[in-house]
Amino acid sequence: MFVDYAKIYVKSGDGGNGIVSFRREKFVPKGGPDGGNGGKGGDIIIKASKDENTLRLFRFKRKFIAKNGQSGGSNNKIGRSGEDIIINVPVGSIIKDEDDNIISDLSLDGQFAVVARGGKGGRGNASFATSTNRTPRKAQEGQKGEEKNLIIELKLIADVGLVGFPNAGKSSLIRAVSNAKPEISNYPFTTLTPHLGYVYFNNKDFVIADIPGIIDGAHQGKGLGLQFLRHIERTSILLFVIDIVDNPQETFGKLLSEIENYNAEILDKKRAVVLNKIDLAEDIKPYENMFGDETVFFISALKKMNLQEMLGWISRNL
Repeated sequence: MFVDYAKIYVKSGDGGNGIVSFRREKFVPKGGPDGGNGGKGGDIIIKASKDENTLRLFRFKRKFIAKNGQSGGSNNKIGRSGEDIIINVPVGSIIKDEDDNIISDLSLDGQFAVVARGGKGGRGNASFATSTNRTPRKAQEGQKGEEKNLIIELKLIADVGLVGFPNAGKSSLIRAVSNAKPEISNYPFTTLTPHLGYVYFNNKDFVIADIPGIIDGAHQGKGLGLQFLRHIERTSILLFVIDIVDNPQETFGKLLSEIENYNAEILDKKRAVVLNKIDLAEDIKPYENMFGDETVFFISALKKMNLQEMLGWISRNL
């Protein structure tokens, strides 16, 4: 199951307490202070990993609590620090606070963010000794760790995003040009999860994302619109995949409108119209000047017709 949104609770570890202690050695009647400092509490770290592709982990585990630091010991022993917790998430994950403010955008493999810092350990009485106070009898408690609720939102990172209504043939197209194997059937919402396909063409490799079908009103959250529209925000190129025999001009206008209403800046990306299923059309000439200055490709994903020209354009424009 593909999961691209999660809410979690995190709490870093408390710092360990410093202690009050004095040396108790034979033949040393007035030993000095030797109370050690407490250890630091464990951090909560969220790290991007190319080995992860979904937030499914958080369906089963939503609380992450790091260990506390240990208290200091006699003989100036510093308490052991609490162990950090590292949470791996897919590359492309955005970490937000409860107010939807972005804390970190983990767009590179290995990139990480410390989302909750462990508390500092308290000072033992040895650290309070001065020339005028050689026997201090005070120590500090460790600082409390941070705790917060976080939102993790995944936006797939791909070079090319396939956008279109259900049954436009996006799944067939990604199967035809890449190693991705999405299910294909003749009914709406066949694809309920985004698929990534890796393409190698003209000595260049790139990633194509099959964005699940958009419907009218997707920008208002209808269907699964908002859940999937976010995935096209990171792409460099948009391919509007449209069924050529299903009023393509009107369909293109609706797709543009849905994306504009969601985030108009997306329409500044490079784009092309891909009229699919030309094997079902009697004549493609009426469509050649239908889209003005838009770059248009006439293909059949099922029959693998005219795909080379489209892939060449993509490789040149990345």
